[in-house]
Amino acid sequence: MALEFSVNTTPKLSVCVVPPSSHRRPRHSTMNCRFGATPTRLVYTPPPTTDYTLADGAEAGEQMLTFPSALQTPQPANNTVYGRLFHTRESPDRAHRGAVVVLPQWNADDEGHVGLCRLINKFGISALRLSLPYHGARMPPELRRADYIVSSNVGRTAQVCRQAVLDTRRAIGWLARQGYESIGILGTSLGSCLAMLTAAHEPLVKAAALNHISPYFADVIWEGLSTEHVRASLDGQIQLDTLRQIWMPISPFPYLERVQGKRVLLVYARYDLTFPVALSKMLVEEFRRRDVDHEVAVLPCGHYSTGVTPFKWIDGLILCRFLNRSL
Repeated sequence: MALEFSVNTTPKLSVCVVPPSSHRRPRHSTMNCRFGATPTRLVYTPPPTTDYTLADGAEAGEQMLTFPSALQTPQPANNTVYGRLFHTRESPDRAHRGAVVVLPQWNADDEGHVGLCRLINKFGISALRLSLPYHGARMPPELRRADYIVSSNVGRTAQVCRQAVLDTRRAIGWLARQGYESIGILGTSLGSCLAMLTAAHEPLVKAAALNHISPYFADVIWEGLSTEHVRASLDGQIQLDTLRQIWMPISPFPYLERVQGKRVLLVYARYDLTFPVALSKMLVEEFRRRDVDHEVAVLPCGHYSTGVTPFKWIDGLILCRFLNRSL
């Protein structure tokens, strides 16, 4: 299996088909996970840039950060990254103690996770909320949903998830240059997967809070309630084992050893039908099996009910307390 990428072209895909067995643990490691002939440590390394713009935000204590995406796509709107920076109100001597990059869920609107960012501020930590590719102002006019980041177009899905990681690493680099001494990352659902990939490849990340988890990108698409329409487009065209191999470079599974030495929080919901609980437990078990340090929290709700009272407060406090301890 190989995925070949260039910055300005559509990804080329070649697949080696293996007999299907959805219950077998794939034998992948960090050492052999590659995009085509390129190790992922290089594929997930963005070229440097100094082209950042910081402007006043809509409210006091908020600023808007923009910079060019590290991967240029055919849709111009998607090629600029937007981040909302929420400053802590801590005294100046603690103002740069810590910062967290926040990656919301798939199809989050512009206000998604803004309340969580403000809660993070109350713990003395600044928060930089990034818009994922094809979300918010990055969405081209022909879309109403962020379908280009998760779809049955398996090559484009991998490319856009890679773009998200590159953009997040550029954002982290900017925070470090501003003097933030301790940087963490928080992601929810799709954002959790992207946060894990970023933490695995970015040395500046000290802590990762992963909210709704799975070891494999493909299995969530195949089994999750929210991606039934994507599964329907793939049915009869590809086996799950093959899809899992193709999307292994954008899955957390191969990279667990890369977060050894970092603080990691794994959060899942007991009644989740979008990130099926069996997959979440599988990732927790894999952390344990590989002896990678981590903490676990289990929410007494489902996937989308995590966003409603009282569960959003339970989840938010779990995430914020972890970040407060870790940064």
